[in-house]
Amino acid sequence: MSSPSLAEGVLQGSAQAAARLISLLESRADEAVPLLQTLHPHTGRAHVIGVTGPPGSGKSTLVNALVRTIRGDSRRVGVVAIDPTSPFTGGAILGDRVRMQDHSTDPGVFVRSMATRGRLGGLAPATAGAVAVLDAYGCDIIFIETVGAGQAEVDIVGTADTILLVTVPHLGDGVQTLKAGIMEIGDIFVVNKADHGGAERTATDIRVTLDLAPDRTGWRAPVVLTVGTAGNGVSELLQEIERHRKYLVDHDLLMRRRLARRRREIIEIVEERLLARVRNDRVDALAERVARGELDPYAAADELIAAEGTS
Repeated sequence: MSSPSLAEGVLQGSAQAAARLISLLESRADEAVPLLQTLHPHTGRAHVIGVTGPPGSGKSTLVNALVRTIRGDSRRVGVVAIDPTSPFTGGAILGDRVRMQDHSTDPGVFVRSMATRGRLGGLAPATAGAVAVLDAYGCDIIFIETVGAGQAEVDIVGTADTILLVTVPHLGDGVQTLKAGIMEIGDIFVVNKADHGGAERTATDIRVTLDLAPDRTGWRAPVVLTVGTAGNGVSELLQEIERHRKYLVDHDLLMRRRLARRRREIIEIVEERLLARVRNDRVDALAERVARGELDPYAAADELIAAEGTS
């Protein structure tokens, strides 16, 4: 399939075209740009759900159970699963496609693992593009499962409409750990592996912490107990996800979130393109002058910007 027809294939619901376009995004992003531009008018329909939280909280198992229940309603689902990068191959270490074999033969489910490739924040560089492809492909719901690195992975807040923060009972001082940053981004809190005991105590701790947090949108984040392996609590979780989506729409917050997302996207594209124009030899020469004390870093940056503006 030629590059121009990849976009056509995605719009016609071809899983092969969607997979090839996402691969192109990861390997040769510049070539994928015209195709993403073609797809853009056909995006914005899917509900994008971020799933984040500490390692070992059972995010993949929970997403697997959510997908199974959603497919009972015949809705099309996409999953972008972000995995840590292998220091040897640069590829995804865990490979969520292996963990979601239940859906491997289901044409209504599209699962893609992506490697972080050294990027911080819990997402892969091509995440936003992959979500756009799956949106145009016709997915009603798209899950983004973050790498699970802990409190620093907050990039998901600028990529998803609804964010599930997944934790488990007996995670040491788990709530205190979450409070350090990631606690603030959750729209729905999930205490998974609730059959292990201590789940109610963990849920209570989360609710107490939420009571102390400033209310910015009027949304009261619910806490849902689940057992991903058995599917317990999954229907209740989906109800809360739908309730949150309705709240965003009714209070004009969905568009506000998406405007913020597009603003961030534009800035990231500008940054990437400006950096791509910078000549390494010019940077090296300026770095030498800074190292010798002839120039300070700010003056060097100004000089570089001025030089690039006239080149």
